[in-house]
Amino acid sequence: MAGNPAKRVAALIGGGLLLVIGVVLLVLPGPGLLLVLGGLLILANQFPSIDKYVDPVEKRAMQAMEQSVASPLRITGSVLAGLALIAAGIVWGLNKQLWLGGWPTGSSLILSGLVLLGLLGYSYRRVRAKRAESPGRTGNTVSAVDDA
Repeated sequence: MAGNPAKRVAALIGGGLLLVIGVVLLVLPGPGLLLVLGGLLILANQFPSIDKYVDPVEKRAMQAMEQSVASPLRITGSVLAGLALIAAGIVWGLNKQLWLGGWPTGSSLILSGLVLLGLLGYSYRRVRAKRAESPGRTGNTVSAVDDA
């Protein structure tokens, strides 16, 4: 693909950075799978050989999104986790005596909490809209037609 070399380098740096941060956030609090997906999408735009990895990651990210709002208990846990990240960020930002204390760590925790709450809201709206499109479906993938 003979595209603009500067655009390819920017995609490589930006997509690679998102991919690496996403992999790190798979084990730390944050939207790791979505950042991995974002990094792969950016890289696949300039490097078609990477495209084969996008669909499996996208499928898994959408499944995780739907599972995150599958029950009121999960929603409550996710909201509490987001609020806890924001509170921890404020504490870390204000208290420099803590390990890695200060606003660089605090602001990243606050940002992670806000991203978590934003993604939770998006997931809830998306799943609710999906359920409204198929009124015959229940939580068990068995439709009312199958019961008749």
